[in-house]
Parts: sequence; structure tokens; C-alpha cells
Amino acid sequence: MLPLFGDERRREINLGGSSSVTTSQAAILNQARARRIERETVRKRQESAVTIQAWWRGITDARRVRQELREQFTGDITGLTGLRCLVLIGQDDNFLDRWAAEVLSQGSLFGLVHGRDREHWLVLMRQVFFLLLRSVSNRPRSEQAVSCLQVLCTLLNPAFAVEALGSSGNQLTVSITEYAVRHDLYQYLARSIQSIGPETKNAPTLPFFVELVYLPLNTLERSSEAFLRCFQSFTIHILTIPLLPNRIPILSLTALSAKLPLSSLSVLSTSIVDLVSTIPLPSHVHLIANLYAILPLSSLKTYLQLMTASLSVLPVHALDLPSASDARAPAMSWADDGDSESEQPQKRLQILPSPTHLNALLKAAQHDRGALPDLVSWLVNLCTVWPTRKDKVLGTLLLYGGGGLVREIYRDYVRNSPLGKDENMSSLMGSSPTSLTLDELVAFSRALFNIAFALYWRDDQTKIQEGGVPGLNLRWVGVRDKITKCLQAIHARDSRKPFMPENHWHVSSQIDMNSFIDAANSSSTNSSHTFPLGFGVLNNIPFAIPFETRVLIFRRFVENDKWNRNRDTRGRIDVSIRRGHIAQDGYDRLAEADLRAPIAITFIDQFGEPEAGIDGGGVFKEFFTSLCKEVFDTDRGLWLANKRNEIYPNPHSYATEPHNLNWYRFIGRILGKALYKSILVEVAFAGFFLAKWLDKQSFLDDLASLDPDLYQGLIFLKNYTGNVEDLALNFTVAIEEFGVAKAVDLIPDGSNVPVTRENRLQYIYLTSHYRLSKQIKLQSEAFFEGLSDMIDPKWLRMFNQQELQILLGGVNAPVDVQDLRAHTQYGGLYDNDEPTIQTFWKVMEDFDQEQRRLFLRFVTSCSRPPLLGFKQLNPLFAIRDAGSDEHRLPTSSTCVNLLKLPRYTSEKVLHDKLLQAISSGAGFDLS
Repeated sequence: MLPLFGDERRREINLGGSSSVTTSQAAILNQARARRIERETVRKRQESAVTIQAWWRGITDARRVRQELREQFTGDITGLTGLRCLVLIGQDDNFLDRWAAEVLSQGSLFGLVHGRDREHWLVLMRQVFFLLLRSVSNRPRSEQAVSCLQVLCTLLNPAFAVEALGSSGNQLTVSITEYAVRHDLYQYLARSIQSIGPETKNAPTLPFFVELVYLPLNTLERSSEAFLRCFQSFTIHILTIPLLPNRIPILSLTALSAKLPLSSLSVLSTSIVDLVSTIPLPSHVHLIANLYAILPLSSLKTYLQLMTASLSVLPVHALDLPSASDARAPAMSWADDGDSESEQPQKRLQILPSPTHLNALLKAAQHDRGALPDLVSWLVNLCTVWPTRKDKVLGTLLLYGGGGLVREIYRDYVRNSPLGKDENMSSLMGSSPTSLTLDELVAFSRALFNIAFALYWRDDQTKIQEGGVPGLNLRWVGVRDKITKCLQAIHARDSRKPFMPENHWHVSSQIDMNSFIDAANSSSTNSSHTFPLGFGVLNNIPFAIPFETRVLIFRRFVENDKWNRNRDTRGRIDVSIRRGHIAQDGYDRLAEADLRAPIAITFIDQFGEPEAGIDGGGVFKEFFTSLCKEVFDTDRGLWLANKRNEIYPNPHSYATEPHNLNWYRFIGRILGKALYKSILVEVAFAGFFLAKWLDKQSFLDDLASLDPDLYQGLIFLKNYTGNVEDLALNFTVAIEEFGVAKAVDLIPDGSNVPVTRENRLQYIYLTSHYRLSKQIKLQSEAFFEGLSDMIDPKWLRMFNQQELQILLGGVNAPVDVQDLRAHTQYGGLYDNDEPTIQTFWKVMEDFDQEQRRLFLRFVTSCSRPPLLGFKQLNPLFAIRDAGSDEHRLPTSSTCVNLLKLPRYTSEKVLHDKLLQAISSGAGFDLS
């Protein structure tokens, strides 16, 4: 073999008897590696040099351009060129101060508005406005900022623009004001005012900041959306400033009180809930204190609603003054660290429950009768948040008008209320001339139900399919379909929030349920996607059959399928699973396996050795429980959880990659296995996702569980009475991926199609459909594909979303100890009459429901009892003797629903040890 480097003609001969080939090759490789590293170092140095040179050239060019801009600005300070240069120069306080002083001295601020330069001036002036605003907010105490503040006040004051431009000046000021409010004017003002502080309220800049606060509220039309947005921003940012009245000089405070349009506070009435949710919790005390300081009796109703909403989010005792001896003082840690600014508003608020303040509100409420219910709500919230002042408040109410107020509230709002004396829920639902009362709806839905059931239950379905309704061009099958859709809609609403009488939907008294179960079971071999026509009830109005009966039918279907498969010659599937890689190994071994077949699990320990034991069903349950915990973990990126901790597929595009879709398919098969094997899975799915399992359409109401803010926005749009086009919406929906926001068209060219009064329902439907269905379409389809491999879809369509969740995770019902005892097996020295067992069941009877659920989770891994009772627990619950050491804790084997109980001789010891074990959250760990 010829050498790789050096003189190829020279042949080395070693006469020493030992070979140096290995050493020579290593040296050559080291030399080659060193030269490669050296070349890489040189290359990086050259690239770095190029980068530094490019950076320096950029810096030099920027300095040169900036210098040219400064020179051009100096040559035409008050002209359009100077204005452009000022915008391009950017945040330079010296040039901004110079420009502001020059235009003020020459009175030339509006000099360029005339003629063809008007639009250019407006665009540039908006940008200069925020350069000035940012400049003064960064130095709010500086005297040099006064000229900039004067320019800002001039731009927002329509009087100056009208004087310079005539009637068109007002519209110019409105345009600048709307732009300023949209771009966080009040956030800058709030930051500036708070930076000055109460101790330096004589700062020369402060009067101008106060003027900027009230100018927009006086400039904008009070019936406009811009005014509402302005008032909301003022409330959120200005009225939540700590000690606001103490920060402002007397003259400015007088001007602020006179100029604020408090009579228009009522514009906030429709957005109070959103306002309160936007304000941070510690700021609500400041909002309440500042609202009290201004006390706008001209808008008493809205004032009370806003105060009530703020009080409702505060913790109890939030308004008590903290003291070292007060045991409630730690509860105040949510405030501003207990500093003086957080204590002084509380001192000011001590006047809230005073007779003077309460009597003023009561007197105002007498003149505004519509405000009395809001006043009552405010008083209730005040007493709830401030229980130490409750007696003082109630005493004032009793004394006011000789007790007349209490009598008036009772007669007008309590005596005539249906609550507490009428069990008919129609009195709680309300009605309108255009809708049915609840009583009417009950009777109407029952009549439809009887018709539909009769049409589905007929033996002769030919007449239904082919026969027509006399006098109408409509077949009976069409009538049945329409009635079915109406019934399904009413039942779906009743499922979400029950309002129908008990057993309203059932026909168990009209048919023999045992015969029905047998007949349905005989139809399970039907290969179509629906039941035979005689059992169309199960496919279309399954709620006509009691839920427990349908569960029995479902279990019969599964057992029948198992029996058919037992005739297959194929045996069980043996699978080895590493303890530390349960999800990945489960996916690798079982993704394509026939999960309906018996599966035997062998765990591999950390040393690569099989664990001892034979899987008789318990090891598989342990594997399955661990697998479910991993695959449904939201940290894996496949699932997201809503505010109720209900999970749904992640809509991110990452989740639509082929590998992740295979995971969804596998998870669907795993969940199907749980249903097939009657293994309860303690995971909650979002209702709109469960609806897709049943091939049902998701509705706007379902959006509330996914995106409450979007839901509220669409409801607002649906009920909006103003000009919809003023909302500036189009047929797009905004999504964010990898930190980048983008708009997705809901219809072709949707970004150029505005939402109007005429098409807003289409927009609401498309937006809901996109979020509830389209975004998770691929993920859902993969999941259902896997689920359908295990469970026939028509079996699941016997249930609604809530029932399907119960079928998966068990019933959220009290734990019946007697039922558990009746279906318990014993091992070792134990039997039903053994003293320790007798004591054990007595302790279980003494446990409350929460402790019983903890026990159930401890021994079965699920805190909910089986749907049809403990006779359905597979395998049955068992108790085994664990020795006579009374210092040991009880342990469990959740894989076989087994409790290992030492022979305790004392009831107290058994109670304490068992409670300690079930409260620890461990099972095998305590063995």
C-alpha cells in the first residue's frame, strides 16, 4: 500500500523486526488534523474581519447620513424638509427640543397644513407626536421637556387648529387624537405621572401631562367607538395610578375635575367585565379609591357597576388596614409590598362604608330608580370584601329613611321573585314574546320526541321511506329527519345545562329493555355504519334509551366482538417494554399490532433484564396506566389544555407533521383499547373534541371552552347594534406560530372582504369552524382513524359528549362502600369475617367522599368508581394479608386492583396508617 503523503518513490525498510506503520499513520492523521484546524482558524478570522469591516462601514455611513440629516434640518427647521429630517433622525432629545421651541416661537406648527402638503404633514406629525411623547416620558421632571409638552397639547387641542385652519382644523385634531389613543397615549402619560411622584407635584411638566389626560376625552365625539376606546384606556391606565389626586397640583386637579366628561361614564357599561379583567389585581384598590374621589353621581348606575366589578375580584379583607398584630396581614401581600402608596389608598377608602358616603349614594339612587339593584350589588360586594365593616353598612341601611329602603327592596325585588318558592325552572329561565317558555318547550319537545320514536320504532320502515305526508310534497322520512335534528339540538343544549324534567327523554316505561338489549346485541354483527332500521333509535335519538342500558349494550357489543375473535387461531402478542421508555417502546411495538388480541407485557429493568412475573392482566394495566400518563401529557406538545384542564389536539403546524400524526393514530388506538378492555382513563377531553368522535358539528357555544376571549368577541359582534364596518374586520383569522403572527384567509381574498352587518354571521361561523375544526382537522382524523381500528364508530354514536367522557373515565358519583365490599375478594389469612377486615370496612364507612376517592385512586389508579358499579371492575378489588407488622403502611398493586393490608389490631392505627398511605400519592413505592 502506497503512503498517503511524502515521496511515493522512496520505500522505507525496517530492519529492526518491529513495524512502525501504526505510529506513522497516527502521526500523519494528527498532522492532517492540525493543518485542517489551522485552515479553519484562518477562514474564521477572514470572515470575522469581513464582518467587522462591513459593520464599521455601516456605522460610518449611518453617521454620515445622520450628519447630513442634521445639516438639512438646521437649514429648514420649520419646513417640511426639517420635519422629514426630524422623523429620520429619530429619538434625539436635543433636536426635538430645538424643533419644538422653534415652531412655538414662530407659531408655525400648522403652517404646512394648507395645500398639497396637508397629507404629508399629517403623516409626519403623527410620527413626531410619538417621538415627543416618548422623549418627555423618559424625562418627565425635566424643564427642557416643557416645550415638547406644549407642542403635544397644541396638537390635541382643537381650539388651536380651528384658529389656524378654520372648521377643518377640528377634523385634523380628531385624526391625530384617534391615532394617539390607538398607540398607547395613556400608557405613556400614566408612566410619566407615576415617575414624578406625590412629593414633587410642583414639577413644571405636570400641568401639561394633566392637560394631555383630559384633552382627548373632550375632543372625540362621545357617541363614537374612538371615544369608548379612549375612556377605556383612561380608566385602565390613569384611574389606576396610586394616589392620583395627591400627585396633581390643586389648579390642575380642579381643571381635571371640570374637564373630565364623567356624565359619559355610562359608555363603559357594556365593557365593564373586559375592563376589570384587564386591570392587574393590585390596581383595583387604586381604581376604587380614585373612583370614589371623583364620585360621578351623574352616571351613578355605571359608577356602581364598575365599583362592584372591581370589588368582586379583591380578596376578603383587602381593604383592611394592615397592622403587625392583625392575623390577616399576610393576606395583603398581593398589594404593592405594603409600601406607603399601597397603604394610603386603603386609608382613603375608610370613608367608603361611612354613613356620609352611603347616604349620598342612597339619596342619588332614589332619584335614579334603575340604579337601585346596582347599589344593592355594590353593598353586597362591599360587605363580602370588607366583613369588618358589615355591621356599619347594614346599620346605615336600616336607619336610612326610617327603614323604608329595606321595605322597598323586599317588596320590589324579593317578594315577587320566583326563587325559593317555585320549583318549576321556567321561573328561572325568563321568556320573551318571540320565544317559547320553558313549560312550552318541555311539552313541544316531548311531542316531537314521541313522533320521532314512533317513526323509528315502526316495524314497516318501507312506508316511512316511501310514504308522503298528505297535502304536502314531503316524505315521512324527511319529516323524521327534521324532527330528529330539532330534538338533537334541544337535547344538546339540555346536556350542557340541564333544564328538562328528569326522565324527560326516556321511553323505558314503553318498551322491554331486556328484549331491546338482546335485539341490539343480535344486530351487532351488522357490518354497516348504522344499526338496522328497527334500531334507528340508537343511531339517531339514542337518548331515548337510559344511559345505563346503552352502556350494557356497548359492553355486549364488545363481548360479542371478543367472542368472534376467540375463534381466530392467532394467539396473544408478547411485548417487552423498558421501564424508562414506556411511551416510545409502546409506540414502536404496538403501533401496527392488533390491539384487540391479548397482549402480554414483560418489563425490562434498568440493567436490561426481564422483570420476574407473568402477565395475567395486571402487568398490562400497569403498562397501560403509565402509557396514558405519558401520551396525554401536555408537555409532549401533542395536546393543549383549556382553563378547565380539558385537553384537545395542539393546532400548531408542528403537530401535523407525519411522525406526530402517527402518534395521534397510536393514541387513538390506545384509547380504543381502554374502551375495549373497560379500563378507566382519568383524562378529560374538551367537549368540542369529543363531539368530533360522534361525527357531530361543533357550535359557537363550544368555542367558549377553547378561546373565551374570541368567543366573547364573536358574541359581541353578533349582538352589535352599531355600524359593523367601523370595527374594521375582514375575513381573516390571526394565528401565531414560532413567535410570528400571520393572517389566514377564511374565504378567497378574505383580507380584502370587510365584515358587514349582512355577512357577519358567515364570518362568525367561519371563524368558529376554523378554530374548532379546521385547525385540528389532520390531528383529529389521525386520532379517529386509530380509534376506529378498535371501536366501531356506530357504537360510540349511542352517547353524547358528556356520556362519552363518563364511559372513558368513570362516573363522578359517590363511592358506594357497600357495593365495593359486596364485590371484594380476599387472600392470605383474610376473609369477610376476619377482625382486621371488619375494622377496615368500618374505617371505610367513616371516610368522607374525598378520602374514599383517594383510596380508590390508591388501589385502582382511578379516583372514580366504575360506571355500572364495582362488579364491573376488572379484575375485582382484592385485599391480601401483608403480615403482622403494624408499623408498616398499607400498600397497593394498582395493576391488579389489590390492597396489601397488614393485620392491624387497633382501629385508630388502621385509620391513621391507611389515611397516610392514600394521601401520599404512592402505591408500589411504599412496598
